[in-house]
Amino acid sequence: MTRAGIIRIGVLVGAVAALEAACRAGYVNRQAVIAPSEMVRGAWRVLGTQEARGHIAETLTTVSLAFLLSVIAGFAIGVALHRLPRFRRAVDPLLASYYAVPTFVFYPVFIVLFGLNRWPLVAIGFLFAVVAVAINTLDGLDRLPPVFMRTARVLRLSPRQTLLRITVPAIAPWLFTAVKFAVAYSFIGVIAGEFVQAGSGIGFAIAFAYNSFDNLTMYGLMLLLFAFVCTLNMSLWTWEQKLYARRGGR
Repeated sequence: MTRAGIIRIGVLVGAVAALEAACRAGYVNRQAVIAPSEMVRGAWRVLGTQEARGHIAETLTTVSLAFLLSVIAGFAIGVALHRLPRFRRAVDPLLASYYAVPTFVFYPVFIVLFGLNRWPLVAIGFLFAVVAVAINTLDGLDRLPPVFMRTARVLRLSPRQTLLRITVPAIAPWLFTAVKFAVAYSFIGVIAGEFVQAGSGIGFAIAFAYNSFDNLTMYGLMLLLFAFVCTLNMSLWTWEQKLYARRGGR
């Protein structure tokens, strides 16, 4: 582990220890924040209930759908825009300002279109993530050395072979970045949507615990969500670093 990594871990451990001490000493109101050790106890208690496990499973299913759809569609959109430069120039201002648009204003429209089920949440998560994937795919394709495509033509590779054997491996670092963004944005869209309207899921359970003044359950669920997303993103980051090392650190 690098020195910077050790320092980051030390700062994190120190912050958690300081919060624990402040909560135990009564400097922090228990109605606002509970001690980290209590959060861990709440997370363990949540995992022991069938209802909470159902909420977690439903949220993960919804996020997975939004993630997969956004990666597939975002990659396809990025490739299409790369091959249509005139259309890309017309769309570029929209892509640059996309995240200035409050996507949640479309939630009532999705409820009318899909009904009161999980699909409006999938649509929200999809809209959050798809443009990030498309932009990173475009960035990777823009940096693809022209000699790679000339080599593919010399070897008489089919479009499918060129995509799988040359294009995707060459832009893999940017695709990994796109996947990381897709994971984060899918969770943000789905969890926030569950806060607003859903009758189940982690976001709904957190909001219900908050309104019920059940801090142990609320912080336990938040800790589980934080731990899962951080672990997933750290795994993707580790694979990304291995990929960079394999490419010679470039």
